[in-house]
Amino acid sequence: MRALAAASVTAVVAAHPPACFRLVSPRSSLGHCRASSSARLQRSACYATTMGDEISTSVVTQSQEPAAVGAGSVKQQLSKLVISSLRTTVPEVDVEPMVEVCTAKFGDYQCNNAMGLWSRIKGSGTSFKNPNAIGQAIAKNLPPSDIIESTSVAGPGFVNIVLSNSWVAKRIQDMLVNGIKTWAPILPVKRAVLDFSSPNIAKEMHVGHLRSTIIGDTLARMFEFSNVEVLRRNHVGDWGTQFGMLIQYLFEKFPNWEEVGTQAIGDLQTFYKASKNRFDGDPEFKDRAQQAVVRLQGGEERYRAAWNKICEISRNEFDLVYKRLTVVLEEKGESFYNPYIPQVLEELDNKGLIKESEGARVIFIEGHQIPLIVVKRDGGFNYASTDLAALWYRLNVEKAEWIIYVTDVGQQQHFDMFFSAARMAGWLPDPKEKKFPKTNHVGFGLVLGSDGKRFRTRSTEVVRLGELLDEAKSRSKSELLQRLTENGKIVDWTEEELEATSEAVGYGAVKYADLKNNRLTNYTFSFEQMLSDKGNTAVYLQYAHARICSIIRKSNKDVEELKMSGAISLDHPDERVLGLYLIRFAEVVEEACTNLLPNVLCEYLYNLSEMFTRFYTNCQVVGSPEETSRLLLCQATAVVMRQCFELLGISPVYKL
Repeated sequence: MRALAAASVTAVVAAHPPACFRLVSPRSSLGHCRASSSARLQRSACYATTMGDEISTSVVTQSQEPAAVGAGSVKQQLSKLVISSLRTTVPEVDVEPMVEVCTAKFGDYQCNNAMGLWSRIKGSGTSFKNPNAIGQAIAKNLPPSDIIESTSVAGPGFVNIVLSNSWVAKRIQDMLVNGIKTWAPILPVKRAVLDFSSPNIAKEMHVGHLRSTIIGDTLARMFEFSNVEVLRRNHVGDWGTQFGMLIQYLFEKFPNWEEVGTQAIGDLQTFYKASKNRFDGDPEFKDRAQQAVVRLQGGEERYRAAWNKICEISRNEFDLVYKRLTVVLEEKGESFYNPYIPQVLEELDNKGLIKESEGARVIFIEGHQIPLIVVKRDGGFNYASTDLAALWYRLNVEKAEWIIYVTDVGQQQHFDMFFSAARMAGWLPDPKEKKFPKTNHVGFGLVLGSDGKRFRTRSTEVVRLGELLDEAKSRSKSELLQRLTENGKIVDWTEEELEATSEAVGYGAVKYADLKNNRLTNYTFSFEQMLSDKGNTAVYLQYAHARICSIIRKSNKDVEELKMSGAISLDHPDERVLGLYLIRFAEVVEEACTNLLPNVLCEYLYNLSEMFTRFYTNCQVVGSPEETSRLLLCQATAVVMRQCFELLGISPVYKL
């Protein structure tokens, strides 16, 4: 790859165009797995509760094209009204609106700008006497709007806003008619890269890859729902020393491997272990393996062919897992970015960032005792040099505004240093400026077993992800069969329905049990807890959704016709509470995207199911004078729940 050092970056881009979309793949070198390496995972617990503010920072909205009237979340629409009022109230002060959901009984939302404004303008000759007076002015200067029913000012200027029942009802009905996509929030970026999953080539996916895969997929789904173009990247570890080991072992064990084909390698996990044992225990083989790396990187056809075959077998195995998880990724592995490394390092060198240190080439980062090594003593590239080249590509070729890396928290230091180097190079703005492009490391904690240690099998092996999903489906099907047999409904189910429902419930339970936790914390993996139909579990939520579908079916009414001819009213207190919570969906998605926290959406989904239960308990639906309105509220709840499931990567079930 050093032969490319004199070429221009433009020439490299032309010679290595972006890879075509492929439905899978992962990332690493020998022990170098971006999603979770055991060395990094063992360190991760100490970071889990201390890195939150550094890992996820709030998005600050930049100028955008004007949004359509009524577009965006309720909070975004109220914020526009508050901005107008602030410009009238304190035209000399530049201030962002502070609008939050109101937890008090005096309003639905609250504007909290008054106290902050008072601290800035008191003593400057202002006519305002106190924060309350500022709050009164903000309320008075709100433009006329059909969103707001009334306002009141409490204490030191808190402006309480009560939404109009008719506006809330109309917003829900418009969603039913025009689709849930009309409730998509408006985010401040148009294109983002999400780098997630990343298991090792030549190794099987295990439970350690679960978190990166499903957290990354959920974040991607939420951004895509919010009309952001998401480049889903699986940065495969398809380059490095381990391939010399694997290729040399293949050549020596199966000299005619091309004739034998895939059967020569057989079980990839077993093949990897055998070659690693030979590499560690046979110095002469180790020397030959290191020479094989040189030949591979030199482009020798025989070595390239063996490398391609190993990668192909891995991809096929990963494909099976991704298909079961309904996760789609585009592969751009380390080998893709390798040609860009010399030019990127040359740019950093020309800017005076790269120094010689103990035979290696490094970048010294302020605040860190160790430097960021970008060229090893032997002249080889490493994790940091590949990541710098990938970031350069994502910023300059793919034109991403937000680049998000989903890995375990144990890799936080690497990302801190790597991002700092990019800022030193002028690629990224200072975080204090709160501008784009920006980068974030989305860290996550460990998956633990019942013993409080890293989740493993009884034989101390890591749990293979495929086997884990098999067991989730098996347990789900067993419990479903038992329930249907006991209630006499088993005759109403086909084998195809049982299979599909068992998969949806089983796989969904595994995903939700992870996603409902704050990603920074460790969590204990328990099939018993995640497959329970009580409490905050996917199974409980699936039952709640199926129950709503059953209510609608038993009404014998055509909901598609009702939403065009009927109308929603929110006269009962529990109808209003449910309606208000439904329309907060968009701002919940916005918050989850802004802070990169999927658990925010899980909490909303669970609370929504609880609010629906209270509504259904206190408000008769079928056969009541308000039947049409309440059936539409049932339908709206089901639609929002289904969208939550979709964003979490969970297939909803319609009967249980």
